[in-house]
Amino acid sequence: MTSSSDRSPAVDVLSTRTYEIRTYGCQMNVHDSERLAGLLEDAGYVRAPEDSDGEADVVVFNTCAVRENADNKLYGNLGHLAPKKASRPGMQIAVGGCLAQKDRDTIVKRAPWVDVVFGTHNIGKLPVLLERARVQEEAQVEIAESLEAFPSTLPTRRESAYAAWVSISVGCNNTCTFCIVPALRGKEKDRRPGDILAEIEALVAEGVSEVTLLGQNVNAYGSDIGDREAFSKLLRACGTIDGLERVRFTSPHPRDFTDDVIAAMAETPNVMPQLHMPLQSGSDPVLKAMRRSYRQERFLGIIEKVRAAIPHAAISTDIIVGFPGETEEDFQQTLHVVREARFAQAFTFQYSKRPGTPAADMDGQIPKKVVQERYERLVALQEEISWEENKKQVGRTLELMVAEGEGRKDDTTHRLSGRAPDNRLVHFTKPGQEVRPGDVVTVEVTYAAPHHLLAEGPALGVRRTRAGDAWEKRAAEKAAKPAGVLLGLPKVGVPEPLPAVTGGCAVD
Repeated sequence: MTSSSDRSPAVDVLSTRTYEIRTYGCQMNVHDSERLAGLLEDAGYVRAPEDSDGEADVVVFNTCAVRENADNKLYGNLGHLAPKKASRPGMQIAVGGCLAQKDRDTIVKRAPWVDVVFGTHNIGKLPVLLERARVQEEAQVEIAESLEAFPSTLPTRRESAYAAWVSISVGCNNTCTFCIVPALRGKEKDRRPGDILAEIEALVAEGVSEVTLLGQNVNAYGSDIGDREAFSKLLRACGTIDGLERVRFTSPHPRDFTDDVIAAMAETPNVMPQLHMPLQSGSDPVLKAMRRSYRQERFLGIIEKVRAAIPHAAISTDIIVGFPGETEEDFQQTLHVVREARFAQAFTFQYSKRPGTPAADMDGQIPKKVVQERYERLVALQEEISWEENKKQVGRTLELMVAEGEGRKDDTTHRLSGRAPDNRLVHFTKPGQEVRPGDVVTVEVTYAAPHHLLAEGPALGVRRTRAGDAWEKRAAEKAAKPAGVLLGLPKVGVPEPLPAVTGGCAVD
């Protein structure tokens, strides 16, 4: 613990307390941040304006440990906040997530002005740890070694009124040599199917029309509860929920991607024709060194089966360039798979050492110059393929779910943006009638770019939805909400679980 001289003095907590959460890493962290926001608001905090830039009373870092320089980035940000905290009595800083799980006491040693450090297994403790740090005027470091309560039992502040993450499992049983996530998130722990479906039904009742099922290895769902077909059964069960229009999932693993899952995707109307299937490398020797349990032939076989069952499926992937020992021939095999698979999109990464992973100590680390050159060749090839695949969409009629904040130029171009069933981003001409995020617009694609589509003609149809109603209601409540109110003491302890309501391991 650090001394009270390292922290700001306590203040009267009857004043409005604002919070800001900074999120790094994968979708699981994004979803965890929704939980953290829900916890803080349930404890009486108010979200700070988006342009607050560290002026909130509580700043929470939800960290990622995947990148080589993740710790440098964190401590740089913490250093930036140090003088603000010193000049603002009562300001608190909390650090959670995977880096906190890994580094533990190191954080308060390097940044003694941090008030709270918590891990991936006990995010529900954040409010009580903040209160304890305020009262005791010393840092609170609490890292649980195993999951205390599934995050679905915690309150949530969802970022979207019409789309929601739904976590079906946490942790991972794989041992990929480049990934530290299993060590920080623990072994896979599955939720009961009935709890998942009850949560989805509750979300739909609130106006949500799209859910994304989340897991570090989402299609391994069932290994913890002893049912190898549990994931395909879950997809089919989602198809029976009235009002649920779109179901997605991320991220699967080729090892567990079985024929029953492909059949469930093809035969369940609200499961979208989209698949994110991480390749990582097209080279069998590199895949072996990565401890990935499939090989090139197996991966391409999955792609072929998906395309046969779902012809219009958009398939995306993750690829790592420059893994230790990768030769030019290995890299050529990756390019071969990219050409054969014809991904709609690829998230490409230059290998960087992840401290604490076996790959960080492997021989054959590739020089940065070589990695960069290979990376540029891969990106150029994938850009070409993405554009060619998008051009095939021109002339198609698509139903778009109108999105919020995804078209950066929409205001100047007088367009709106939406997501097609296969998750492609489409910018379309604003219809004459009111259209809200969550509503559905039918358009004809007229132009294709590598990363988006355009529908420049008039909308062919507009369907107002309950999801749009939910967005409109939230927008009205936000506009009517005062800037701040006097609050009582925040509640101490983990909030009571919400009945039947809650809210992958990617390379980044």
